[in-house]
Amino acid sequence: MEVPILKQGPYLIASIQAALSDAGLLQLRDNLADRVGKFRCQGVVIDVSVMDVMDSFATRTLRSIAHIISLRGAKTVIVGIQPEVAFAMVQLGLSLADVDTALDLDDGLALLEAGAKEKSKRGG
Repeated sequence: MEVPILKQGPYLIASIQAALSDAGLLQLRDNLADRVGKFRCQGVVIDVSVMDVMDSFATRTLRSIAHIISLRGAKTVIVGIQPEVAFAMVQLGLSLADVDTALDLDDGLALLEAGAKEKSKRGG
């Protein structure tokens, strides 16, 4: 199943609708990397709220997506990590280090906006 990716202003929103296979996660990575450049986006929000399991491959792939997007000049925020998933990730030692997270889509977009304002203040 392909993840829908919506454009909202200078941002892309990828809302995972169902559990993804490893191939689906890699397809999401490739699609986001392509569209960030195509649409010259400033940020990406990935909504994982429907994911009830986040294994090491999913965690590594989400982290690599954020780093790829950063190299393309945009910022990534992952939103909607469920409490049970967060508990399991901590117990398994899985980390989204260096990746911004937020409670939900609104908070994720607000975080991107705050980052864009800070960047414009610095003149960059």
